Amino acid sequence: MKQEPPHRRGRAAGVVVITDGAAGNERQALSLALAMRVSPRVLRIALRAPWRWFGPGFTRGAGLSILRWQWKMLSSPWPALAIGCGRQAAVITRALREASAAQTFTVQILDPRVDRRHFDLVVAPRHDGLEGDNVIQTMGSLNPVDDAWLAAARVEFSTLQQLPQPRTALLVGGRRHGLNTDAAWFDAFLAQLERWRERDGGSLLITTSRRTPPEWRERLRGAFRNGTTCFWGGEADGVNPYPGYLAVADRIVVTPDSVNMLSEACATGAPVFTSLPLGAPAKLAAFHAELAGQGWLHDLHADAAGARQPPPMREMAMIASKVWHHIEATRPDVAVAFER
Repeated sequence: MKQEPPHRRGRAAGVVVITDGAAGNERQALSLALAMRVSPRVLRIALRAPWRWFGPGFTRGAGLSILRWQWKMLSSPWPALAIGCGRQAAVITRALREASAAQTFTVQILDPRVDRRHFDLVVAPRHDGLEGDNVIQTMGSLNPVDDAWLAAARVEFSTLQQLPQPRTALLVGGRRHGLNTDAAWFDAFLAQLERWRERDGGSLLITTSRRTPPEWRERLRGAFRNGTTCFWGGEADGVNPYPGYLAVADRIVVTPDSVNMLSEACATGAPVFTSLPLGAPAKLAAFHAELAGQGWLHDLHADAAGARQPPPMREMAMIASKVWHHIEATRPDVAVAFER
C-alpha cells in the first residue's frame, strides 16, 4: 500500500488504543488511557503474515499487515497519541511512529522484545528487566481498580453483598508454559479451599477466564456443593460478575499464572492468596516474591490469619502522571494537542 507523506495528512490528532483483542492486553491499554483522562478510539487488529510471524522486529510495509480501512483510520490524520499493548500491537505502534515521521507519540505496554528506541515510551513490569530513559517500570499490570471502580461494581452487582461472609473470591486463569499446575497441584489447591469453607463457612465466588482448561472449568462447576457457591464459567452463565467479586470479597484466591488477575486482586485492599509451584519461571517467581515481600500476596497453604494488610497496590495515577511528564518534557507539541 502506498503511504502518503506525513505533511499531506494534516495535524496529528486524537488517541488510539491498539490491541490484538486479548482481554488482558486491551484492559491495560484502556486503563492507561482512562488514567490519563483521554478518550481513545479502540482498534483491534489481527496481523497478516509475515508480520505476525516476526512481530515488531519487522515493520516494512506494515500498512498491509492489517485491514485497509484500519490503516486508513490511523493515517487520516495520524493520531497524536497511540497506546499499544502486546506484541502484535507493537508492530503497529512502531510502524505509526515511522510512517508519521514521529507525529504520533507511541506508548507501548509490555516489553516489545525489540529495541525500546523504536517507541517514544515503553511501560513494562519490573520483572521484565527493561531499563532506559524512555522506560517506565511498573510492579504489576495496569488496571482500573480503585475506590470509585469498586464502588461502581458494588452497585452493579449489589445482590452479591447479601451473601454470607466471609466471601472468598476465586479467580481462575489457566496453564502457563513452565508452570507446573498439574492435577496434583489442582487437587491440593481445591482441598485447601474446602478446608477454609469447613472452618469459616461463608460464600465462595468462582469465575474462570478464556484460558481456563475445560477440565478445570467442569471440575469447579461441580465442586463445593455444600454451602453458598456462585460460579461463572462463560457467557452461557450470563454477565461475568468478576468486578462484583473483587468489590465484595473479604479475601481473594488467584491461580498463580495470571499477572493481570493478581495485580487487580492486590489493588482491592483485600488479602490475596495463591499457590506457586516449585520451579516456576524466573520472571513470574520474581513477581510473586515482590508482591509477597510487600505484604500483598500470601501463600494459600500457610496460615496468614491476622497478617497486617498494607494499603492497596495502585499504580495507575503515578504511571499516568509519569507518561504525561515524559510527553511534556520530550514532545510539547503533543501535550499542546491535549491542552494540558
